[in-house]
Amino acid sequence: MSYKEEMKLENQLCFPLYAAARSVTALYTPYLKPLGLTYTQYIVFLVLWEKDGIPVGELGKRLMLDSGTLSPLLKKMRQAGYIEKRQSAEDERSFLITLTDKGRALQEQAREIPRNVGGCIALNHEKAAQLYQLLYELLEHTNSN
Repeated sequence: MSYKEEMKLENQLCFPLYAAARSVTALYTPYLKPLGLTYTQYIVFLVLWEKDGIPVGELGKRLMLDSGTLSPLLKKMRQAGYIEKRQSAEDERSFLITLTDKGRALQEQAREIPRNVGGCIALNHEKAAQLYQLLYELLEHTNSN
């Protein structure tokens, strides 16, 4: 294949990944907007609802976000009264993110979001599972380089 052929948009793996990610993320907007949340704040909550009291570094690693993205996001969530940031008792260089009562209560309000968004995606369970596996495989291979 010539370099001109290789450089066509339709031959780039990155483009359908980018477009699909934007498209799927946009599906969350009508459900997150009434809660006053962005998609990125929502995924922070997903991690915290699973494991409250997580170190900032571990949170960034789980979400694959660097500190330049995560820090202002956490600051905004702290100002909104959803989370607290405390110095770790075991390691003074580490900070823990914990949910406030307001942040915990939001989980109940958001409980239908996964089902609602899932209903907007026209993939059967088998194809969705296959896509999930392929995407995590891709992430594993790109993060190991």
